[in-house]
Amino acid sequence: MFRERKVLVIDCQVAGISGDMVVGALLDLGADEAKVVEAIKSVKDFTSGCVCLEVTIEDVVRRGVHAKRVDIRAEENHEMPGLNLIENTVKCLDHLELSRKAKEFALNSVKTLVEAESKIHGEPAERVHLHEVGSIDTLADVVGTAAAADNLGIFNMKVHSTPVAVGGGVFKFSHGIVSSPAPATVEILRSKGFPMIGGPINSELATPTGVSLLVNLAERVTQFYPLMRVISTGYGAGARDFSELPNVLRMTIGETLDYKVLRDDIFVLETNVDDITGENIGYLIDKMLHEGAKDVSIIPIFSKKNRPAHIIKVLTDRSDVERLINMLIEETGTLGVRLYPCERRILAREIIPVQVSINGLETTVNVKVAKDNNGRIIRIKPEYEEIKALAEKTFMPLREIVRIVETNAIMLLRGKTD
Repeated sequence: MFRERKVLVIDCQVAGISGDMVVGALLDLGADEAKVVEAIKSVKDFTSGCVCLEVTIEDVVRRGVHAKRVDIRAEENHEMPGLNLIENTVKCLDHLELSRKAKEFALNSVKTLVEAESKIHGEPAERVHLHEVGSIDTLADVVGTAAAADNLGIFNMKVHSTPVAVGGGVFKFSHGIVSSPAPATVEILRSKGFPMIGGPINSELATPTGVSLLVNLAERVTQFYPLMRVISTGYGAGARDFSELPNVLRMTIGETLDYKVLRDDIFVLETNVDDITGENIGYLIDKMLHEGAKDVSIIPIFSKKNRPAHIIKVLTDRSDVERLINMLIEETGTLGVRLYPCERRILAREIIPVQVSINGLETTVNVKVAKDNNGRIIRIKPEYEEIKALAEKTFMPLREIVRIVETNAIMLLRGKTD
């Protein structure tokens, strides 16, 4: 039995990525052009100093590849500092009829840009001068991407990306001549743990705006496309036409073919400690789980000089890696943390409410049900805190409460399948 889920693959391993290429690829995938242009033009109404904002969309060919080219031209009196860019983004998003996920994506993308520039220049985010990324073009690219992706339903898809090509050589911008990739681009990729690859030509291929959109959209980075049935493909063209390669960003929407044994992409954090008390370990486990860790385990070992020690192993999503690493260091005093990506297989599971009557007490208990790839029930497990509270109220043994709840859950599930 197969489960089909839609997935988007962003292929930026050849020509890199920029804001206009992202919008172009989404339009080529089928996003509503009129709605996207309307969203982009609304930026002018919420940005002081913008005299004119024009959007041109055309079909072009880059080294034999047909693509959509989005050209945004604006006349503005001044560039925006970090605080103004964030405030203008919020005002614009409040005006637009976008989903909550789309608005969060747009705001996070702008904040990623501002934080990177703040780090590079050593200035507070609210005062940092943004130069090129402080232009109206940046906000237009972000809003256009949010509107197009929302229109295509991409925020409800699994989004994969290849490593991003960043080019090479040197180029000139507001601070003079710098090597490619730009400092802000490197900082964004560093802060999110997103892999990059140099080349394949001497030119700036990945822009700060492009990678900011990328790291906030992609959930998983892979060198290869997943097993999927292709539904549609879109190409977004960059401004320049290189002789060495087609300057296009490719996006592909497909349906993955997965069994009910689901794939989950996580990170594993590990550290060895030999000077922490049992009480501190217990506190650490509770804190890590409360702060978003998927699981925490403690493994007893013997370390150097035959000292008893522990391996602390934490499973987490990529978005929480840096925060949980800092927490591990602060709480344990460890000098280092190992981390590595991990792919795991998990059974499909659901939580169902089960009605029970125990000693005259009518209540509902949530039960976790796990099934195999044939839909066969593998495990039924009542939520512990709920059955514990029920045992305390009824003065019955916990194991008896578990038996009653599991029996009622089985009867309920059999009734659903009959």
